[in-house]
Amino acid sequence: MAFFLSAAFVYVVSLVLLLLLGATRRRRRARAAAKTTRAAGQAQGRLTLPPGSLGLPFLGETLQLYSQNPKIFFASRLKRYGAVFKTHVLGCPCVVVASPEAARTVLVSRAHLFRPTYPPSKERMIGPQALFFHQGDYHLRVRRAVQGWLGPDALRALVPDVEAAVASTLRWWEGRRDGEASTFHTMKRLTFEVGVATIFGRGMPEHVKEELRRNYYIVERGYNCFPVPVVPWTRYSQAIKARKWLGAILSDIMSERRAGGDGDLGGDDDLLGTLMRCRDDGGAALSDDQVADNALGVLFAAQDTTASVLTWVLKFLHDYPKLLEAVKAEQMAVYEENDGGRLPLTWAQTRTMMPMTNLVILESLRMASIIAFTFREAVEDVEYEGFLIPKGWKVMPLFRYMHHSPEYFEDPHKFDPSRFMVAPKAGTFLPFGSGVHACPGNDLAKLEILVLVHRLVTNYRWEVIEPSDDVTYSPFPVPKHGLQARLLRATTTAGGAEEEDGRRAPAAAA
Repeated sequence: MAFFLSAAFVYVVSLVLLLLLGATRRRRRARAAAKTTRAAGQAQGRLTLPPGSLGLPFLGETLQLYSQNPKIFFASRLKRYGAVFKTHVLGCPCVVVASPEAARTVLVSRAHLFRPTYPPSKERMIGPQALFFHQGDYHLRVRRAVQGWLGPDALRALVPDVEAAVASTLRWWEGRRDGEASTFHTMKRLTFEVGVATIFGRGMPEHVKEELRRNYYIVERGYNCFPVPVVPWTRYSQAIKARKWLGAILSDIMSERRAGGDGDLGGDDDLLGTLMRCRDDGGAALSDDQVADNALGVLFAAQDTTASVLTWVLKFLHDYPKLLEAVKAEQMAVYEENDGGRLPLTWAQTRTMMPMTNLVILESLRMASIIAFTFREAVEDVEYEGFLIPKGWKVMPLFRYMHHSPEYFEDPHKFDPSRFMVAPKAGTFLPFGSGVHACPGNDLAKLEILVLVHRLVTNYRWEVIEPSDDVTYSPFPVPKHGLQARLLRATTTAGGAEEEDGRRAPAAAA
């Protein structure tokens, strides 16, 4: 046994050394090429790379980015190098830009010079045919299909599904021991349910949904791990295996639909059916891999980001009781219009009767800045602000910096929803990105939040356990421990006071 363990250890160490050696050689070649380009540019009075550091061989500055608050990582470099600097994260040399003008350049006005991209490990996890990674005709065709399904007409029809998912999730939370649970993980249950209903329709059998959920969460856990696919027990390797199972599950669903046996697996009136029917100008359909990558890509995009925002909205409402009272008054007006909650919530009500709740959502998006940055890749050498962005380098527009800058938002660290009563300066508030690759599901995310807040403040009260302003990153920012909270059902007496289980509820826990 000792011999086999020793042999395995030697094998792994040798393999890691080979990987490091290969990465170091690639890094040396990249540095030599950059040095040659820089020297030639200087000799001719041309461009140089931005200031900054590429960090350690192979690792770059990835450990620094993910071992601390990302705000500290970026703020320290912005202070030292300015609003344009270079770094090396997740195996890629990058140029970070941190101004509205830079974001517009990369995402809109010169978007043809920067293709959408993620690090290869992340592309492999989501699926290389997902629309996030493409531009041109293919991207436009798939985006048109996705946006069409997530447009106003489709969302109007989805309101009952979202309301049912919210009600089910809150009952699950209420049924936990003492009603205690991590808000973030509870919200992930909600966003998964909504994502499945949106993509696969209402009729997916529970055993299929659970298999989908189980493999999806394995993929999710490996998504931000260091990519070492040759070691089978790592989270990354397990995630790659689970991703193959997800592809197989979708292949089975598509086969059943084509055979006319969709039955309980949902009909064509959902996003999966929309993608399966999608055709180009020549009548060619998407391949099964293209359909699967885009369906799973939408599920992935609808998960942690929306769950994070939902968690922050609940934290801010808890932390600001007067604001909670204003939101509750607004939602109670809708509740009474619906005959005390007996009638279903409507799309029109979410659009016209919830202005204060909408302001809270916008300010929560700004304060939390769930998407701190995005990735693009230069398709050729690009000049920006007198610096060279070499072909093949990643470019990272830094949204969080703009959202928290006093130059664009007065007293930026104060939670103040009223600031959005006046639209912010163009290009300074980009919670869903910008340009042709902006998130197509932003209206669905807002609908989920509005429906959750409505159901929560009109039927429940919640208490945060051990309140804290600490934040964890995984990789999206969430309150410490996922905001542990206790959910209690609230009833209203004739006098308007709230009670729970026959006891008068504390005034502060509305």
